Amino acid sequence: MGDIRKALADIDDIRSQIATTTTFRGFGPAALAASGGLALFTALAQDLTRVDPNAAPLGFFLTWIAVAVFSVGLIGAEMVVRSRRHHGGMADAMIHQAIQQFLPAGAAGAALAAIIARFSPESLWLLPGLWSIFVSLGLFAALASLPRGAIFAGAWYFVAGFAVLMVAAAEQTLSPWMMGIPFAVGQCLLAFVVHRVSGDDDAD
Repeated sequence: MGDIRKALADIDDIRSQIATTTTFRGFGPAALAASGGLALFTALAQDLTRVDPNAAPLGFFLTWIAVAVFSVGLIGAEMVVRSRRHHGGMADAMIHQAIQQFLPAGAAGAALAAIIARFSPESLWLLPGLWSIFVSLGLFAALASLPRGAIFAGAWYFVAGFAVLMVAAAEQTLSPWMMGIPFAVGQCLLAFVVHRVSGDDDAD
């Protein structure tokens, strides 16, 4: 039994090593583009309602958190299907690797939002820009497993995050477009990269 366990452990190690050096092809352009479109639609809807997000920041951010959760679920569902098709028996290892790379940035963004909301609600205007920066850090952390063009999406989120911070700092206010534009452009850019580089034609 000890030899069997050791053999299984060695197989898991080999799978993990292969996963770290293989381009992850589970992300699909359809779900990524849909999440970008949803971000743009949400920003437009919030703008048209004429509700001041600075007067009701809780509702503003709860809406965007719901959008983020739905988008992650949509991307995750497509990721599982595509991983099974493109990676076969390596699918679970590849999915685990992708989640492991993005999780620290996502967890940091969520924790920071909770801390600011609890202890410094007057600083909530910082969150749109900071969230964009955290997404960029997650993308940069996962570059080894993503198509090479993903670096441009990471760079966009990084620059957009600091641009939003500078614009918001002038009056320390919230705007739907500070969330919508960075994420709509970033997700659509990712969708374009994935379509061109990995796509559905099995090209690397």
